[in-house]
Amino acid sequence: QVQVVESGGGLVQPGGSLRLSCAASGTIFSIYVMGWYRQAPGNQRELVATITNGGSTNYADSVKGRFTISMDNAKNTVYLQMDSLKPEDTAVYYCNVDAKPFRFSVTYKYWGQGTQVTVSS
Repeated sequence: QVQVVESGGGLVQPGGSLRLSCAASGTIFSIYVMGWYRQAPGNQRELVATITNGGSTNYADSVKGRFTISMDNAKNTVYLQMDSLKPEDTAVYYCNVDAKPFRFSVTYKYWGQGTQVTVSS
């Protein structure tokens, strides 16, 4: 089983910064993609950013130029540096990990429990 744990959320003023972390642990053969999604009240969960184990990144248009995703492959950890935060960035942020627990298994999607980010003055 793979466990995914996020940390780093909180309350920040508009224009401020936060750094989210997400660590995957447990039985892991290989991680292929790690990413961040968010869900605001009344909205569907949406992609924020993803990164492959090779370092390829993908960002939602709404966060390009403000957020930076990075991954430490050795630690099975992904980070999301969020700068120039806006009130509309307020949401619960979820970490997603695409991984194989065993060499010959299929790839599964694992989710963390979420961490609240609130941008408000």
